[in-house]
Amino acid sequence: MSFIKKYLLPKEIDFNAFLLDQARLGHSVVKTLYEAGENDHGISQESIDDITRRAQELKSRNMSELLDVFITPYDKESIYRMITQLDWLILSVKHFLLETRIYHIHGLGDYQPILKQLLDMSAALEQGIGALEGRKLPLIAEPISQIHLEYDQVVEACAVTTARLLEQEDCRHIIRHKDILSQLREIAKRIQVTANTLEDMAIKIV
Repeated sequence: MSFIKKYLLPKEIDFNAFLLDQARLGHSVVKTLYEAGENDHGISQESIDDITRRAQELKSRNMSELLDVFITPYDKESIYRMITQLDWLILSVKHFLLETRIYHIHGLGDYQPILKQLLDMSAALEQGIGALEGRKLPLIAEPISQIHLEYDQVVEACAVTTARLLEQEDCRHIIRHKDILSQLREIAKRIQVTANTLEDMAIKIV
């Protein structure tokens, strides 16, 4: 049987595990943001470069395997969307970090409540993707619902913070921090969009 499986049967890849690798990295980089806010410090260029390298390695591996395999646990289009959207999540974190560095924003403490919400969203996303293996919709549906709820909360928090920001008189300060808030919304949006794809995949396997 091992001979037949090795040489005659189509190659099978554990895409649940591969997608979970990307989700874990996404949660890890969001956690880096949260910890920077908690300690009110910035992120070094070396950390940004490391995030970029690890994200590229995982995306390249997963895309290569997707192109090479015949049998997949879901349709290839769903897996492709999940790979690219998880990569977009990490890219959006990278773009946030680049803006804070270029704008010379050396502490992230002012964004701590929003960063905590993003941390919870990324943890829920990792939990949901991790539950794909068990093919149990309730275990996937709960974190997806949490993400939808917290996405609305992040948008509201960013709007409230922007409104307070506009009451100030320093135009350069307003522009810098308004851009940063926009990028935080983008991170939340990427998690939300990825959760939608996860929901679609979950429905198809039930």
